[in-house]
Amino acid sequence: MMKYNISFKRNLMLAAVLTVMGMFTACDDSIDVTSVDENQYTTSTDAIGYLVDNTGKRETSLVEFRNQGQAEIYLASSKNTETDVVANLKFDAEVLDAYNDENNSDYELFPVDLVSFESDFQLSKGSNKSGKTLVQFTTSDALSAEKTYVIPVRAVVKSGNIKLSEKESVYLIFVKDLSTIPIADKANGIKIISCMEVNDTNPLNNLCFTLKESGKPLIDIVILFSANINYNNETGKVYVYNNPNVQHILDNREKYLKPLQDRGMKIVLGILGNHDRAGVSNLADETAKVFAQELKVVCDSYHLDGIFVDDEYSAYQNPVPPGFVAPSSAAASRLCYEAKQAMPDRLVCAYAYGSTSSLPEIDGHQSGEFVDYGIHDYGRSSDLSSNYPGMPKSRMALYSQEFSRGYWASDSDLESMRNDGYGSHMIFAMDPYRNNFDRQKQAMESIASKLFDDELVYDEKPYKKDW
Repeated sequence: MMKYNISFKRNLMLAAVLTVMGMFTACDDSIDVTSVDENQYTTSTDAIGYLVDNTGKRETSLVEFRNQGQAEIYLASSKNTETDVVANLKFDAEVLDAYNDENNSDYELFPVDLVSFESDFQLSKGSNKSGKTLVQFTTSDALSAEKTYVIPVRAVVKSGNIKLSEKESVYLIFVKDLSTIPIADKANGIKIISCMEVNDTNPLNNLCFTLKESGKPLIDIVILFSANINYNNETGKVYVYNNPNVQHILDNREKYLKPLQDRGMKIVLGILGNHDRAGVSNLADETAKVFAQELKVVCDSYHLDGIFVDDEYSAYQNPVPPGFVAPSSAAASRLCYEAKQAMPDRLVCAYAYGSTSSLPEIDGHQSGEFVDYGIHDYGRSSDLSSNYPGMPKSRMALYSQEFSRGYWASDSDLESMRNDGYGSHMIFAMDPYRNNFDRQKQAMESIASKLFDDELVYDEKPYKKDW
C-alpha cells in the first residue's frame, strides 16, 4: 500500500473542467437496471469479421514514430471462414469525423499523402485471421510534435463469405510524430516507471539518472502521485482535485514537467481516493463516462501523457448513493475503459491493488486492450495475464520497489523479470534528499545493470522541493 499525505483544501477548478462537469447527469435519480429476455436473441452462425492490431487492440491503437512508422492490422473472424476471403483497407476521413462527433473531440487527420497500405487481407478457407497488412506513414515538416493525428481506415470485403458491421469495419490509428523529440526508450524496450511522492519531492530529480553507455534517461514514465477523485456534496458530482503540491507543479509545468518530456519521459497523473464516497471502483457507467471526459480535460490542459488509477483511500458507502455502484473490479474496469475511449492517444495505467488488482472485460474488450500498464503491488511478482486479460508481458510491471519504506527488488528478481520477458518495473518515492539515498542509488544501479547491461550515472545535482 502506498503512503500518501492527503490535503483537504479545496482548489478552484479549471473553467474547462467546470464546463465538462456541467454535462454530468443528475445524481438525484437512481439508475434502474432491468432484466433482459435473452430468448428474443439468436446466435449468428455467420463469420463476423473485425479489425485488430498486432497487440490485440480493437477499434483504436497508438503509434509513436520517428521519421517512418507503421501499424500492423489484421482482419480476424469470429469463426473459421467457409471460403477464401479477400479484403482491403482504405483511408476514410469520415470515420474520424464520426469519432470526433461521438466523443466531443477534435483530433486532426494525418495527411493522406503520407500514408500507404502494403497489401490486401487474405483469409484462407478454414482460417480465422489474416496475415498482416502494414499501414505505413512518414514524417513531414508540416507535422507538429505537440499534436496527435489520426489515420482512419475502413476494411472493405472484396470477395468471400464474411460479414463486417459498421463498428468492426473501421479502425483509428492515433499517431504521434516524435522525430524532433529525444526518446527515453532503451534497446530492449523495458520501461522504468518512477512514481513520485510530489508532496515531498521535486519531479525534476528524474533528470539526475542516466545510463552510461546509451546516454538514455533511466526513467521512462513519471507518475505524479497524486491527484484525487473527490465528491462534491452540494452538486452530487465527482471531480478531479489537486492538492496544493500537485496544483503548483501543474501550474508550473514549463519548469517541472516539460524538461522531463523534452528528454522523452512520459508524465502521468495519479488518480486516488480522498476519504469520501467517490472512488475509482464505484462509479456508475454514466458517471464513469463523464468523469473520464474530465480526466481528458485535465490531461489536455496540462499536456499530460495519461493517468494512473489507484483504488486506495476512498470511504465507500453502503447503501450505495445515486450515481454510484457497490465497489467492484467491474466498475474500476469501466472507468479505465471510458478513460481510454475519451483519450486513446494517452496512457491508462492501473495499480494491481484492491479493486484494480483484476480488471474484467468491458463491452467485449479485454482489459489488456485499454489498460496500457498493469503495475504490481510491492512484494508481488506473479504474472498479471489473468488479472488483465489480453495484456502482453511487455506491459506488466513486476517486482515494484518502495524506496521510502524499504521494499527492494533483489538482483535475482530483476534478472528473472527480464529473462521471463516482462517489460516494465516501478520504483516509488525516489528522493535524493531522504537519508536512505545510498540504498536508493544502489537499487537504481541494479536496475541499470540487470535490466540494461549498463552503468548508472548520477549527476550529483539533485533538485530540492522549492515551492
